[in-house]
Amino acid sequence: MSIRQLPDTLINQIAAGEVVERPASVVKELVENALDAGAQRIDIDLEEGGVRLIRIRDDGGGIAPEELPLAVSRHATSKIASIDDLEAVATLGFRGEALPSVASVSRFRLASRRREAEHGAELRIDGGKPGDVVPQAHPPGTTVEVRDLFYNVPARRKFLRAERTELSHIEEWLRTLALARPDVEIRVSHNGKPSRRWKGEGHLLSDVRLHEALGEDFARNALRVDHAGAGLRLHGWIAQPAYNRASADQQYLYVNGRSVRDRNIAHAVRQAYSDVLFHGRHPAYVLFLELDPRGVDVNVHPAKHEVRFRESRLVHDFVYRTLHAALAETRAGSAGVPMQQHAPSPSWSMPPPQQASMGLRVGDAPASYAALYGTDHAAIHGEPWPASDSPAQPSLAGRAQTLDAPAHPPLGFAIAQLHGIYILSENADGLIVVDMHAAHERIGYERLKAAHDGAGLRTQPLLVPSAIAVSEREADVAEREADTLAQLGFEVQRSGPQSLLLRCVPALLAHGDVEALLRDVLTDLREHGSTRRVAETRDALLATMACHGAVRANRRLTLPEMNALLREMEATERSGQCNHGRPTWTRFNLAEIDRWFLRGR
Repeated sequence: MSIRQLPDTLINQIAAGEVVERPASVVKELVENALDAGAQRIDIDLEEGGVRLIRIRDDGGGIAPEELPLAVSRHATSKIASIDDLEAVATLGFRGEALPSVASVSRFRLASRRREAEHGAELRIDGGKPGDVVPQAHPPGTTVEVRDLFYNVPARRKFLRAERTELSHIEEWLRTLALARPDVEIRVSHNGKPSRRWKGEGHLLSDVRLHEALGEDFARNALRVDHAGAGLRLHGWIAQPAYNRASADQQYLYVNGRSVRDRNIAHAVRQAYSDVLFHGRHPAYVLFLELDPRGVDVNVHPAKHEVRFRESRLVHDFVYRTLHAALAETRAGSAGVPMQQHAPSPSWSMPPPQQASMGLRVGDAPASYAALYGTDHAAIHGEPWPASDSPAQPSLAGRAQTLDAPAHPPLGFAIAQLHGIYILSENADGLIVVDMHAAHERIGYERLKAAHDGAGLRTQPLLVPSAIAVSEREADVAEREADTLAQLGFEVQRSGPQSLLLRCVPALLAHGDVEALLRDVLTDLREHGSTRRVAETRDALLATMACHGAVRANRRLTLPEMNALLREMEATERSGQCNHGRPTWTRFNLAEIDRWFLRGR
């Protein structure tokens, strides 16, 4: 067959195969065009899950009548004009492919009016064949109507799913949009009946819209994140580790306002949650990353779902450190306190501490807890903390006064031990239940990490250097990242095209499978530009040590020991979960307990 030029209609249908996957893709492209035009209200009418009809109305800037045919031509756009514009694109659309692609596989109508025009105009296209532009009454803005999607491409139409399935894909994308653009009002109807309305609420994402989009549980467990540095800003919400999902269905990432999926950032988030999330569970988050548009390439995917960062290592490290610091503040008892906000100085009174044999440093706990919350014992009581040999247990009257105080420690004061496993504590709101082994395990784990971090990384030279066979790509990475490997405790020398000579390893991990660890490190450096394999392997070893050293079930604790454990939990980072991601505590407020017994009914 000789080489020939394809007709424009067929070219557009081929492009539609990349851009228009299903009705949700059409809604996405058309709504993004409306947003780029400055729309503040968008009405979306659907029939049969968008297969029969998709109609998008907006109140944006509109299109001049003479530009309507150009708007449905390939690679015609008002958003970029040069390669410099493409490298710094800030709009959602920019290629000029969506309208001609959609028009080639549907019965298409485009009507629009500019605000200064006396009347609007309309252009109809049937299967890629345009008609004439005719005058048409129309309010300021644009209406795009797509009927009978894929009617002339039967092979694509038969792959469409049931009406409910296609509608659910549209609703999920609209949820993604609603989180990114709280300033825009969105109204949706399906088969002639209103189905959803997102009210415009200003430029900041409110708790109300967060609640509407992701539910009450997410909003209640969300931690506010907002951090800037190195030309980057990351803000939004992350769910506390106790709120986790069986799948990654509540992970929303926006780069300069564009909803994307990015493996680099997803990897950074997983690392930040690594030792606070139960195995096999997924974190939930709504995160907005802002940076110079020239630092990110959005022209790497036909549907613009992916981006490529020019400084991917910097972005990965920035996201990881920001979320790692936020999650460190998830102390037991401080649930729901947003990042970078501090709890008010408490005005509670504690029973005198007593040094016990549990290894909790009971006498030290109040001082560290007071420092954490910006107060001290002398300010509260007018006297220093008692010595460790003070009376172990305050009187019942003293405890009653303590519990009647206007405020209490977040985890309250211990009142009993249940089955040698759980600590029961009374606080100002109700009852606290603590898994004492899980809590003590996290406390020991954080102490071990702090001790090793303070001592610095120690390395151990190998008596006989180990030869490791690797791929040529891995050898190249090892040679290029020699300084990074040295910081991680590895001294590696390239000894051939596909071989390395390992001379020094991290001392704490010297008895493990060091070769496998080195290979994993090289893989991370190649794919993500950074790695935490050494730290994660070290943490796994320290977690095992902490688990073996934690208090066991059926160990009877005194009330001072229980209170010391509670105070340590309040002062320890990430104490809401044990090393394996299990929760360490839960609360039951008085209103909930009253409902158990039908009080007040």
